[in-house]
Parts: sequence; structure tokens; C-alpha cells
Amino acid sequence: MTRTIIRFGVIGCGLMGKEFASAAARWCHLTEMDSEPRIIAVCDANPAATQWFKDSLSSVEATYTDYREMLANPNIDAIYCAVPHNLHAQIYIDIIEAGKHLLGEKPFGIDQASNTLISEAISRNPHVIVRCSSEFPFFPGVQQMVQWVEENKFGKIIEVEAGFWHSSDLDPTKPINWKRRIATNGEYGCMGDLGMHVLHLPLRFGWKPKSVRALLSKIVPERPDGKGEIVPCETWDNAILACEVDTGGQQFPMVLSTKRIAPGHANTWFIRIMGTEFSAEFTTKNPKQVSSLPYSPGGVQSWHSTDSPYKSAYSTITGAIFEFGFSDSILQMWAAFCDELAHPTEMAQPFYCATPEEAAASHQVFTAALESNRTGQTIALHWEE
Repeated sequence: MTRTIIRFGVIGCGLMGKEFASAAARWCHLTEMDSEPRIIAVCDANPAATQWFKDSLSSVEATYTDYREMLANPNIDAIYCAVPHNLHAQIYIDIIEAGKHLLGEKPFGIDQASNTLISEAISRNPHVIVRCSSEFPFFPGVQQMVQWVEENKFGKIIEVEAGFWHSSDLDPTKPINWKRRIATNGEYGCMGDLGMHVLHLPLRFGWKPKSVRALLSKIVPERPDGKGEIVPCETWDNAILACEVDTGGQQFPMVLSTKRIAPGHANTWFIRIMGTEFSAEFTTKNPKQVSSLPYSPGGVQSWHSTDSPYKSAYSTITGAIFEFGFSDSILQMWAAFCDELAHPTEMAQPFYCATPEEAAASHQVFTAALESNRTGQTIALHWEE
């Protein structure tokens, strides 16, 4: 099979940059892709951070400490950018204005004003494809739930709950990092860091909250700075958002939660949809299973837990009996992005990556959540604005 090679640059050579590089190195795992990413350049303000890429990827031709120099490279088609939130607006805009396609990390700007600037740059450059990183919906069990929603299988929706919980900040002796500072992470705190993952599917389904009541928590107020001092933690640890959804056809409550301090959860993403005719839930806590409850009036109410086979959006060499994991979901997300770059109107399958419009909608929700927490009130959202 002849493949379209998409030449990538990576800005931000930390954990997620390495995850993308690992996904690119596993491209042979995909069996029917006619496009392929090739990382030819990497950039990080810390020169030492690029060494792993030079050692691990024979495709890397150039390294940079100034991303502007990278963007001037005419051989680069697209960029993956994973930098702190305060850098999103300037760097994302520069990438877009340079005519490079972009897969950027959430939340697409440190605040709503920054996100608006990014959106305006996208509007000025409609030929550039821009997407937001969000890999969890590519788990096979989630894809099954997506299919059920598209089939209107749930009947009248009773309620929805979605969340992303982990416990990496439970240890109070863990040194502070950029996600704990408003200047680099923003006032959203855990919402900006985790919330796009939680909102991706509800927004894709058209479930935009008409109102938000937020409960935000600062659980560990201080942390060591790694230099012998104790310094304040400025951002929110956990957030619970009680939302009301009105689709025009039906109205239901939706609870969204993002937690950096959730004891017992190493890295748990989940979605639960309850309906009058069908209910279903999936959690990465049990990645091989999807649970469902079909119901007819007067019938038995019984949950069914079914093993979800390794049946991914893009075909792979892995047999259906084996387990699907986080690195597989990242590979599938990247396959969707490269597929869209190669075939903007004819992707091999219909589930595309999170869009800038969905990222912008998440900012509207998070901004309302901050206002709700400040005032103690339920805040209405006006999507026509």
C-alpha cells in the first residue's frame, strides 16, 4: 500500500510529545492506513529535552529551541503542540498563521479570551485543519456507546454522568508543578487540565449545558517547591459541575467531574448514560467491559457486562481477544487525525478528533463554573452568543 507521508514537527518534548513519537513508531500496528506521520523536527526550550527524540527516532532531521524557527521549515506539514496552557494562544496562533495543521493539547488557551484569539486565527485560515487532543473516546467500549447514542437507543434520557479522575496529587509531599500555578495553568485548575476529556462526548452528542452549578475544591493548599520551601497551591484540585441540558427534544441533568485527588483512581475516565429504554456505562477502570441495561415496560431490570473486544476505529494487527489500553487509544486518535489530513471529506471512519468548536464550548462551561463558584449561584449559558 502506498502511504501519504505527513511530516510532523513536535513542540514540547515532554511526556505527551514522547507518547506521540511512540504512536508514530507503532504505525505498523495499523493495517489499513494509507497515511503515516513522520516526525522530522522537534522543539523544546530546554535543549536536553530533545535528546530522547534524536536517540529514538531516525526520522528527526532538525532540533530547535525556538519554535518560530521550526515553523519557518517548509518541509513540515503539521505540528503536535504540548506546552503549558499560558503558551497556547501565542504558539497555536503562530502555528495556524504559518499554515501548519495542528493537533494541540487541551484546553486551547489559558482562559476564554485566549481561546477566542485562537478561534479567530482558525477562522482566518480555513485551509488549516486544527484539532484538540482527546484520546479516551477511541476505546472500543466508548465507540460502542457512541453507536448506541447515534441509534437513539436510550429512549428518553434520564441523566448523564461523565468524569476524569486520578490520584496523582493525593500525596501532599509531591512538589508543586506548573499545573498548580494560575500564571501557567490558569484559574480553571483541574477543569482546564482534564475537562476537555470529560466534555468531548457530551458536546459531540449535542448535549450543551444550559446552566452550571459548580463545586470547586482546594484540598492540598500548600506543597514543597523542591528547593526547601513550602509554597501555595493556587489552582483547584477537584471540580463537580451540576448541569442542566435541554436539547429541544428533551431535558435532563448532567454531572461532570474532574478530579486530581480521587483516592483509588490511578487514571479513570468514565461516562454513564441512563435512559428509559436503555442505559449504558463505560469506565477505563474496566477497559475490556461495557455495561448495558435494556428495558421494556414491565420487564426485568438487569445490567449486562459484556467484554468489549479489541475492535477499534482503525483496524490493527491485534486480535479481538486481547486488551485495549491507553497507548492504543492514543494511536487511534492519531490515526483519525492523519486520516483527516489525508482525506478531509472522506475519512475511513466517521469519528474525528475533538474540534476547536468543542474546545471553545468547554471554555464557556469552565468560565461559567468559575462564576458559579464565586457567587454560589447557578449560571445560565447562552450558546447563541
